[in-house]
Amino acid sequence: MNKFYSILFFFIIFSLISCKTEDDQISEEVILTENIEVYNANLVDDDYILAIKNGSTEAFIIDKAGNKLHNWVFDSNLGNDLELLPDGKLIGMFKSENPEVAYGGYGGIAKILNPDGTTYWEFEHSTSNYISHHDIEMLSNGNVMFLVWERITAQEAQSQGADTAVDIFPEVLLEVNPNTNEIVWEWHSWDHIIQDNYANLPNYGVLSSNPQRININYNLNTNGDLMHANGIDLDEDRDVIFMSVNKYSEIWVIDHSTTTIEASTNTGGNYNKGGNLLYRFGNPETYNNSFGERRFYSNHFPNFLENNVPGAGNILVYMNGNNIEQSTVYELDIPETFNLQANVDNEPTIVWSFTDEDFYFGKLSGAVRLQNGNTLICEGDYGFWEVTQEGEVVWKYNKLESGASLWRGYNYSKNSDEMNSLGL
Repeated sequence: MNKFYSILFFFIIFSLISCKTEDDQISEEVILTENIEVYNANLVDDDYILAIKNGSTEAFIIDKAGNKLHNWVFDSNLGNDLELLPDGKLIGMFKSENPEVAYGGYGGIAKILNPDGTTYWEFEHSTSNYISHHDIEMLSNGNVMFLVWERITAQEAQSQGADTAVDIFPEVLLEVNPNTNEIVWEWHSWDHIIQDNYANLPNYGVLSSNPQRININYNLNTNGDLMHANGIDLDEDRDVIFMSVNKYSEIWVIDHSTTTIEASTNTGGNYNKGGNLLYRFGNPETYNNSFGERRFYSNHFPNFLENNVPGAGNILVYMNGNNIEQSTVYELDIPETFNLQANVDNEPTIVWSFTDEDFYFGKLSGAVRLQNGNTLICEGDYGFWEVTQEGEVVWKYNKLESGASLWRGYNYSKNSDEMNSLGL
């Protein structure tokens, strides 16, 4: 009897070893496309990626071997963002045909598309006085949120202390109910400005004493696109919005729990700050704060990490690094309590970062956290990098198309609802 069990034991062990060897051989036999420059089968996260061609009519899903598994060709150009929803639909920002406001990253039409790319819902927000742009988010309540540029005439701007000779286009956030097309919430940066140039005009104050307000004269330029926000994300547990403001080189945190009326004031909402900034980070120079280090020199994609990935509660930011022509991805520890104070260091702690001497693009780009703890980075003019927590590059995908760029990449596990809905 003992001899029988001994033989059975060795047979089982041999079978397991044989299976493992066979699996390893399969892994090693992955056929990589010419796009793949680095592939470490032992460390790469074997998920799928939605790659979004910037401003084009195309998006596609690739695997880590570089194969295109699914492709969409749209009947209008993307106005930057596009994401997959669990039911296989897509939500995206698309370009109006004849926009009257057309800064880089303009959109004009928010859309929800069926899995085959046909239109399920659309909402055009484009006139001579405003246009939606860049980023778009589907909220858990079913509403849609996006960025908007709104016109403030030069005369009105000057009367409020803005030192400009041209019309300006500060940022707005709009939330729309797609069932009714009703705008159910809005926030206007223009309601929360400060200036220290003209004591006899409104909004005059000491910048360093008012970090909750936005210096309207920080980056005035000749074309009127003074803020150029390019990304939003939400922490729905705390009901706050993270907004990437490229020309201020910082992230603003805004209370979404307010009513629209409260959002235009400095009181109300869960934090009783109204629409004033709850927190800001990346560039303390914007409010003349001599405490805290400036880390951002242009930035994209404030990616708040959800509970299903390592680092939950932190935020990833792609810092373009236009000052030294070298980009850096930061993972930052967002404080549990927003406590934006005057004349103190308000900058969050760096948890993790990645850079490389060959890593730079001054526009677009972003980073997402993968299930295994790796970070997937979209370098807009190159393609994708996947790096470990130790900074090892385990996968690189070169888009190979000269002149084309990628807006972002979003990862989806092979067994996710999104992939199952597409039949992948």
